[in-house]
Amino acid sequence: MAARTKTAKDRPSYRCTECGWTTAKWLGRCPECQAWGTVEEYGAPAVRTTAAGRVTNAALPIGQVDGRQATARTTGVAELDRVLGGGLVPGAVVLLAGEPGVGKSTLLLDVAAKAASDDHRTLYVTGEESASQVRLRADRINALSDHLYLAAETDLSAVLGHLDAVKPSLLVLDSVQTVASPEIDGAPGGMAQVREVAGALIRASKDRGMSTLLVGHVTKDGTIAGPRLLEHLVDVVLHFEGDRHARLRLVRGVKNRYGATDEVGCFELHDEGITGLTDPSGLFLTRRDEPVPGTCLTVTLEGRRPLVAEVQALTVDSQIPSPRRTTSGLETSRVSMMLAVLEQRGRISALGKRDIYSATVGGVKLSEPAADLAIALALASAASDTPLPKNLVAIGEVGLAGEVRRVTGVQRRLAEAHRLGFTQALVPSDPGKVPPGMKVTEVADMGDALRVLPRGRRAEAPRADEARR
Repeated sequence: MAARTKTAKDRPSYRCTECGWTTAKWLGRCPECQAWGTVEEYGAPAVRTTAAGRVTNAALPIGQVDGRQATARTTGVAELDRVLGGGLVPGAVVLLAGEPGVGKSTLLLDVAAKAASDDHRTLYVTGEESASQVRLRADRINALSDHLYLAAETDLSAVLGHLDAVKPSLLVLDSVQTVASPEIDGAPGGMAQVREVAGALIRASKDRGMSTLLVGHVTKDGTIAGPRLLEHLVDVVLHFEGDRHARLRLVRGVKNRYGATDEVGCFELHDEGITGLTDPSGLFLTRRDEPVPGTCLTVTLEGRRPLVAEVQALTVDSQIPSPRRTTSGLETSRVSMMLAVLEQRGRISALGKRDIYSATVGGVKLSEPAADLAIALALASAASDTPLPKNLVAIGEVGLAGEVRRVTGVQRRLAEAHRLGFTQALVPSDPGKVPPGMKVTEVADMGDALRVLPRGRRAEAPRADEARR
């Protein structure tokens, strides 16, 4: 008798317990989530087909769809509304990610209290702290409201039960990695659990017209933890950035289905909580009566917002064969490039054998090429021990050939500098419309830019350095 051929139903199948990926062959490592030892055998799924079902909402011409239902409602925090594109849209799901201790929970607790009103209840669900701990923080930052409800839950079914009981207009979940579904295998924070929790809350938000704010963890390299699918499912992805040793915090839009993604919200974190900064340039400047050698001002663009920032440089005699190169708030590669350009194109040889320290003020990080000219002038000023003219800002990208290239948004940068009282600027050629009363000098290369330094002091710097040796 011929042997019976195995059908698809009889053949074994294998599934990853972390992400749910299936295969017909056993593998030691899951190709989907790259986890080892998670592929296990289970019964092959039956082949199913989906038949046409009842239509819940009839399709309409797009011109007949009521767009008023998607009108944004303010969160009560102007800087967050700026990044969101006007506020929270009913049914929208927002993912806010950031490093531990940066202030995510503080910001969202403040938003939850300010968004709560007689007509709009807010539910704050914490999975990382107890309700009493959150209450202590609410007392400290004055985030109390009779319409703000608080629950400490880590079970998805319990969270959905709270939604039925409270019927909130805004849900804040801190965080999505701490909530788990009992129907899904795997520990909380695993790929399968995060996918199930996020999917259930997104469906609940769309069905109820409820806005949802999810807190997300990040990995050690700064990316959002969990499956990449999470970022695709939500409507808005925000990154909360900032140095924990500085007061400045930035909320940067990465994805936004309801607005622009080039907006940045500025906040200041202090003992009483977190407040928005409508004019944060003052954090990045040091006010002095007289200019100091080694300092130069520039205007950087954070999204569409111009911010005046200060670059500082210090050079000292090196006591070791390999001089130190230390940076804070600046990219080390950009500073090294400016040192090479100054030595080769600017003929400043005093920099090669000295320890060089460069930094920004206020914790701001300058990574765009428009700060190159300010970095180069700060280094040249420190090398010659000669201060730059007072109320001077420098804007431009510097190439390896020593040329000063144009950058985007020069007019907006100059307008911001003029608003803060700066009267002189070094810019690349063809800057466009110049604010009235501001002296703008166009520079084509580093030779033109270095003329703002007194020529005698600049020429004496290398000779004095050689004489000391």
